[in-house]
Amino acid sequence: MNEKTKGMSQTRQVFTELRTAIVGGRLLPGSKLNIAALAEELDVSAGAVREGLAMLEAEALVVSEPARGFRVSPVSPTDLEELVTARIEIEKLCLAEAIRHGDLAWEGSVVSAHHRLSRLAERDAAMPTVLSTEWTGSHAEFHNALVSGCPNSWLLRMHQMLYQQSERYRQLSAPLSKESRDVGAEHQALLDAVLNRDILAAQTLISEHLQTTGRLLLAALKANPPAER
Repeated sequence: MNEKTKGMSQTRQVFTELRTAIVGGRLLPGSKLNIAALAEELDVSAGAVREGLAMLEAEALVVSEPARGFRVSPVSPTDLEELVTARIEIEKLCLAEAIRHGDLAWEGSVVSAHHRLSRLAERDAAMPTVLSTEWTGSHAEFHNALVSGCPNSWLLRMHQMLYQQSERYRQLSAPLSKESRDVGAEHQALLDAVLNRDILAAQTLISEHLQTTGRLLLAALKANPPAER
């Protein structure tokens, strides 16, 4: 591996590991990201850490401030409300395009992703306040499968970014949320609408699905905001 390739590999490692930690709630909002400490912890160069942090800043997961360096992006009720509004509009557009253009292979991917998700428990049996890692991954696969038939790559990029931001709020709020809901029934209704190629029904259902999620996350966030560092 030459030096350029090695540098790119290290940058990708930094980006991937920190993104996972931020989205998963292991790095709390406002946490300072020390370049030297991260380079030592991840066994990479300081340059790779800087480049990885710049990539995370482009995805709004990290912020940089003059003379203060990098920190994990903060969270707030206002930010969450705006995020939910934006996500609903993008998901509606992506779903409409996917239903118009998706083929049988796309339908199969949606059915397969739903089947896996429906067989998993949302919460970890040993730790009820923690979202199951398997469920979290399968949930992302299902929502990605729903829109994967959309041919507009820009819409899909925005969808991915907004989903990632929403997942961060979900992970931070999971231990605080008390209200139960039948998420399985919501997912089944979405699947049925998509397979029936009913754009209006699918858009209505995804709006309601995301509004409910947003309302629960907002209530949890306001009741007990995660401590920033």
